[in-house]
Amino acid sequence: MSNSPQYSTYSPQTIKAHTISIESLANYKIHFVRITWVDLVNIISIRVVPLQSFHRLLASSRPGITIGQCVFGFVINRSAAGFGPVGEYLFVVDLSSMRLCSYAPGHVSIMGWFQDKVPAPGRILGTGVPMCPRSALNRVVNTAKSYNAAFLVGFETEFILLKSTNPIEAINPRGWNNTRALPSGTKETEVLEEIAHGLIRSGIELTMYHSEAAPGQYEIVTGPLPPLEAADALVHTRETITNVASKHGFHATFAPRLYMDTCGSAAHTHISVHPINSEHPSKLQNLSQSPADTSDNPITPLESVFLAGVLSHLRASCAFTLPLRASYARMLDGIWSGGTWVAWGRDNREAPVRLCVPAASVDPELATNAPSKNHFEVKCVDGTSSPYLVLASLIGSGLLGIQSQAALVEQDCDTPAVLMTEAEREAVGVTRRMPMSWEEARAALEADEALKSLLGGLVDGFLAAGETLDELLHAPASEAERVQMLVEHY
Repeated sequence: MSNSPQYSTYSPQTIKAHTISIESLANYKIHFVRITWVDLVNIISIRVVPLQSFHRLLASSRPGITIGQCVFGFVINRSAAGFGPVGEYLFVVDLSSMRLCSYAPGHVSIMGWFQDKVPAPGRILGTGVPMCPRSALNRVVNTAKSYNAAFLVGFETEFILLKSTNPIEAINPRGWNNTRALPSGTKETEVLEEIAHGLIRSGIELTMYHSEAAPGQYEIVTGPLPPLEAADALVHTRETITNVASKHGFHATFAPRLYMDTCGSAAHTHISVHPINSEHPSKLQNLSQSPADTSDNPITPLESVFLAGVLSHLRASCAFTLPLRASYARMLDGIWSGGTWVAWGRDNREAPVRLCVPAASVDPELATNAPSKNHFEVKCVDGTSSPYLVLASLIGSGLLGIQSQAALVEQDCDTPAVLMTEAEREAVGVTRRMPMSWEEARAALEADEALKSLLGGLVDGFLAAGETLDELLHAPASEAERVQMLVEHY
């Protein structure tokens, strides 16, 4: 009898986050707890609490720490418009989110929820405040459940290892999947292996890592989780990457594009949508999980309405997924980054949404009436974006499509849209350009009333904080100084 581990198919019913419990901390010789949050401009922040003090917090009916309400508008060293010195939130820890920090022995990290410290008019005490990105994502996911839809999310994390940030100097000049980018006995190989071991020890499924096309560029691929847990895991992945690199004297940056003669760094986001109850796939209509036509229509009805919503609101979502001016240097035609047209295509890397289909089965019984194993790769996302805001906007957009039973206007685009004539694009429903600039994406968000209504009060805060960040990142006089500031913060 085989002792090999048995693996089930990825599904929301079989996948869960492998975090650790409060009861197990003594087994890991934990001394400190890193209470962690991510603000509206994707800066990861922590407060380090000794374990004894953390246990004292847990004795409270609402265990957490107080943080000034300026937390979401305090950008680097300046407050954004609308944020001031008055008021406090209670940041209530989420005990289900605790992970070992392999890069900091004796430490664990934990996420949480920003809540009102005292009752506020029109809000229920003990629930997430409108400005809390993690709470916003949780609300979207819970709303989707009422429409019988659940999701799994995985990420590709691309980054560049730098020897120096002034001047910018990559650790090596190697390229995509090149073995010379990971030679035995080198520091870069040691860094990547330590990152890999650290992620595995922290309970994150590492599916692979490899070198990418730009100098000093690498990619970490992590497995699917439910959306909130996936966002938490991505934050932990980024923290592991940057801290391990720092330990070895390097700087890891997720900056969108440092070299204009090669590709940039992305955070490609893989999303699958599943009915929670396959016998009653939707309270709106029978959205089955089997493709209607495996040759011409490879997606299920549920996937179709979800995709229609994502594409309908994709221009507005780019304000969250591509949040900096620098983000738009990566989103060009011809460099396999998703292109500049709102489109989707089966295994088309020049579409902003790529349909990833599984390999065909040689067993006809497995291929018949099997649940869909499709997922969508959203390419117009980079590592300067908050995973909570990215997923709240993308899944929220798909939810709007599910709620309205939106028709999928765009057809499967099997050719890069930029290579098609206008008539050819119109024939497949590809008529809208992606935002070509930071200003255009923000204007699209401000004009998208449905998405703004779904996401609530954080949109205005996000726009204000982003404007302040933009001013700070472009304050240095020279381009070299601006790039240096970018890589030092992201």
